[in-house]
Amino acid sequence: MPSTDSPTEPFAILCLLARAKLGSEQTEEIAVWDQSALDWNEIIRLAEYHGVLSFITRNLIDGDIDGDRTVVPALPPAIERSLRSAYQLNLSRNLWFTAELARIIRHFDRHQLAVLPFKGPALSESLYGDCGLRSFSDLDLIISPSDFDRAKVVLAAIEYSPAKKLSPAIERFWLQYGYEQSFDGPGGKNVVELQWALLPKFYAVDLKVDDLFTRSAIAIVGGCPMRCLSAEDSLLVLSLHAAKHLWGRLIWLVDIAETLRVTKVDYGLVISRARSLGIARILTVTFWLVKNLLDAELPELAAEMLASDSSVATLGQEFAGRLARGAMYDFASTEYFRLILKLRERPSDQFRYLWRLLWTPGQGDLDAAHLPEALFFLYRVVRIGRLMRKLTRH
Repeated sequence: MPSTDSPTEPFAILCLLARAKLGSEQTEEIAVWDQSALDWNEIIRLAEYHGVLSFITRNLIDGDIDGDRTVVPALPPAIERSLRSAYQLNLSRNLWFTAELARIIRHFDRHQLAVLPFKGPALSESLYGDCGLRSFSDLDLIISPSDFDRAKVVLAAIEYSPAKKLSPAIERFWLQYGYEQSFDGPGGKNVVELQWALLPKFYAVDLKVDDLFTRSAIAIVGGCPMRCLSAEDSLLVLSLHAAKHLWGRLIWLVDIAETLRVTKVDYGLVISRARSLGIARILTVTFWLVKNLLDAELPELAAEMLASDSSVATLGQEFAGRLARGAMYDFASTEYFRLILKLRERPSDQFRYLWRLLWTPGQGDLDAAHLPEALFFLYRVVRIGRLMRKLTRH
């Protein structure tokens, strides 16, 4: 766990302020800050890196972005102006994304094509009720793998095209082994991500997209009704996304802490699904991090999970320490693969993960060799060769 001995240590300040609403304890702690010890430039830099700058702004300026009051009386004027400006810029960008999501969803509905938005505007409105609070840079849409070709055509009709041009053969291959494709559109590059799986195949977490659709519910986002993830699936998906990145940014934990605080969740169902998928340890590490970094109140079943896995605290301390330092992992390193392996509690899942990691071609393998379709099976050989060179270097 990162050191928080000093109440003015920048990361400790982020953990205090990165929440939708301050409680009386947080307000009292802010009141006794030693203003001369605060490095506001470093606080803002870290807040931008961790995706929580808008939370910092709203909580420092008393929830009144357009007003004059601040929680911190000695907040430097230049810092206050910078925070207000960043909030307004993020709000403007998010309003565009929200309107664009509604336009895309209505277009898909007209073509009777099912799609599930997640993260982005859907998450921002459902958790925070504030379009300007959560920052995001694209629109994530879940589709059934069988609908990908139709979805591409539907997006083309509103001027979206794949960010990377793939031959039909490679595209079919990628649908089998990959999990997402980015699309450029009127708002710029990589605005939309179509996902037909939640994680790359080699992670060996077989959460079926069709089940997500079956359990989804209607929500209103940007004035538009659309299907969104159930509360239970949203908690699992947010935990998986954070774990894929080894919890490297604070915003992913803030989303989960706020989910625990404001969303009605059937935790028995969440834990049952996590155990069925072999990701109970991932969920438990997530609970540990939001409890120890953000003081989130855990449900009783989550607390029981923490007590039942002795490895969670050690893993949580490692991830929390790295998070506090702002140190990202090399996602192609042996260290990363080792940690992902340790996050799986069942030996059978660890074996499947290692097997798929060895045999499942990735984007780097496709880029490393351009093979005719008849020889696509050799991409597995390319994969093994690249992994061996990587292991040799390390």
